[in-house]
Amino acid sequence: MEGRPAEDAVLVERAQHGDTEAYGELVRRYQALATRTAYVITGLSTEAEDAAQDGFTKAYFALGRFRTGAPFRPWLLRIVANEAKNRRKAAGRRPTVDLSVAEDRPSGDTALSPEEAALASERRAFVLGALGKLREEDRLVIAYRYFMQLSEAEMADALGVARGTVKSRLSRAIGRLREITAGQVRADA
Repeated sequence: MEGRPAEDAVLVERAQHGDTEAYGELVRRYQALATRTAYVITGLSTEAEDAAQDGFTKAYFALGRFRTGAPFRPWLLRIVANEAKNRRKAAGRRPTVDLSVAEDRPSGDTALSPEEAALASERRAFVLGALGKLREEDRLVIAYRYFMQLSEAEMADALGVARGTVKSRLSRAIGRLREITAGQVRADA
C-alpha cells in the first residue's frame, strides 16, 4: 500500500513533531518497497530486511533534516540503498541476485495456464539471470524503473542524480542487458 505524496507529507510532518504512530504508518507503507530496494543491492533476503530496518531507523533520526515539500519515498529509498551498499561492502561480497521480488503471481481470472506459467517462469529466470550479471548501478536503475515503477523524478531523487542522468543510465543499463541476453541466446543456440 503505497501512499500519495500529500498523505506522506502530513505523516512526515506529524513524525517530525514526535508522532511515532505517523512514522509507523510510513514504515508500513514502504516496508516492502524498501526491502525490495535493499534486496536488489544485497542479493540476500535477510540482509535486505536488516538494511531496510536500519534504513528506516536512520531515516527516522534524520527527519529533522528532511526538506519540507520533498517527496518522502525517493528520500527513504536513497537512505535504504546506501545502508544496503554499506552492508554489502562490510561483508566483502558480490551479491548473487535472483530478484525473486520481481516475480509475478497472478491469480483468479488472470492466472496463467500451466504451460503459460512454465514459459513465464523460464523467461523470468532468463531475464533475472541476465540482470545478475549487470553492475550494481545498472541493476538498481532497472529495478527502480521496471520492478518498483518509480518515475524518472523519483529515480533521480533516490539515486541522487539529475533526471537527464537517470535517462542515460537507464538507456545504458538496458543496452548492457540486451548485450548479455543476446550473448546468452547465441550461447544456447
